[in-house]
Parts: sequence; structure tokens; C-alpha cells
Amino acid sequence: QVQLVESGGGLVQAGGSLRLSCAASGRTFSMYAMGWFRQAPGKEREFVAAISWSGGSTYYADSVKGRFTISRDNAKNTVTLQMNSLKPEDTAVYYCAADRVYSSSAGAYDYWGQGTQVTVSS
Repeated sequence: QVQLVESGGGLVQAGGSLRLSCAASGRTFSMYAMGWFRQAPGKEREFVAAISWSGGSTYYADSVKGRFTISRDNAKNTVTLQMNSLKPEDTAVYYCAADRVYSSSAGAYDYWGQGTQVTVSS
């Protein structure tokens, strides 16, 4: 069982940066791949980024590649999403998720946080 709590969301102007964090409970955090997803009003939840259990492999959606960076610290049970050059279309609720499988599919993840709102103004 893994419990996830996101933080770091907020309001930022276009071109700005935010850093999201996800704190995980449980002693087996290092055994889980982690993902970030987002959901804008009226839209499906979409993949943003994923990182393997070791941190040695990362994967990004084309829409955020080159602007967002996912990383993890297994000693601190945290995963972060550094978001730079933010655009209004990045506005959404951002969720972190955990699963034993390294995947870009939301359906593959068993554990989810409650989400944190990111709003980018133009």
C-alpha cells in the first residue's frame, strides 16, 4: 500500500516555473515506478511524465518534453516535477501515481494522490 500527497501547485504567469512534489508513505517506495498525470476541466486525464523505480529511465509526453523534468529521491520517498516555460494550456489538476509497472497509461497505476491545482495565466 502506498499513500501519495502532492504539493507545490499554484498560480503562475505564462513563462514561469513551478515545482511539484509528491510525498509517498511506505517502506517500499523504491520498488514503484512513479508517474505524473494531469486533468483539465472537461478533458480526459492525460499522461505527463514517468520515472522508473531506480530513476534511471524517464519518459515524457511530447507536449512537455524539454520543459518539464521528473526526478525522484528514494531516500526521502519523494518524486518531483520541475515545470519550466509554463503555458496556459498546462493549466490542470496534477496527480502523482505509483505502480510496480513503468507505464504512460493511467490505467496501469494503482495508487493516486489527491491532486494539486496548477493555473497558468496568459
